[in-house]
Amino acid sequence: MIDQLKTEGKFTYAEAGEGPVIIILHGLMGALSNFGDTYKHFSENGYKVLIPELPLYSLPLLQTNVKSLAGFLKDFMEHKKVNSAILLGNSLGGHIALYFTKHNQEQVKALVLTGSSGLYEKAMGDSFPKRGNYEYIKEKTQGVFYDPAIGTKEMVDDVFKIVNDRSSVIRTLAIAKSAIRHNMSADLPAMKQPTCLIWGKQDVVTPPEVAVDFNKILPNSDLFWIDKCGHAAMMETPLEFNTILHKWLIARNI
Repeated sequence: MIDQLKTEGKFTYAEAGEGPVIIILHGLMGALSNFGDTYKHFSENGYKVLIPELPLYSLPLLQTNVKSLAGFLKDFMEHKKVNSAILLGNSLGGHIALYFTKHNQEQVKALVLTGSSGLYEKAMGDSFPKRGNYEYIKEKTQGVFYDPAIGTKEMVDDVFKIVNDRSSVIRTLAIAKSAIRHNMSADLPAMKQPTCLIWGKQDVVTPPEVAVDFNKILPNSDLFWIDKCGHAAMMETPLEFNTILHKWLIARNI
């Protein structure tokens, strides 16, 4: 279902369902398929779900940053004639959602953050995998999950390919530095949108204290924990993730 992508101009994206719009934003090493279960659940239960491919490795180097990626999101919403949306982001995707919200409050109906960067940037700039060392990359890739088996060989191969391509490495590091520069702590108190924080208790990339800080600083947020879950709850525990989010959307009348 999520493999049926549309390409229109500079945008490649998945789209399904009808209803209030949810735009899903993937992370730095993430793929659209990471959200397959969430995409299917909500598109079949009263929402229109859009997942754009973010141009992480195709922007000009000087524009490879959080600001430009938020600009890409704005262009995508204009292209799809979406005036207001629920933004759901994991890791870097959450950071892009927050930066977009800072500058386009009226276009954000609600925020959903899971393992989001924006306050604490270990995920982005702590230790970039060593080029050429497959076992190290495998360890790092699988280490973001509570259950390492979720980090499949295909996923490890994809990360290995990225870190061994000079252009991709340079852009990855540019995004990492940009994420550190664009710390959102001073901006969060002004974001009044209903915000759902869904966090893995065993997230080692954006640890639990990051979720607690988001919850303290964002004025209209609710925090939900998933046990035996790491950095990507929508992948590791999709049923629990979707159930929490769907109940929250109904409770908030969104």
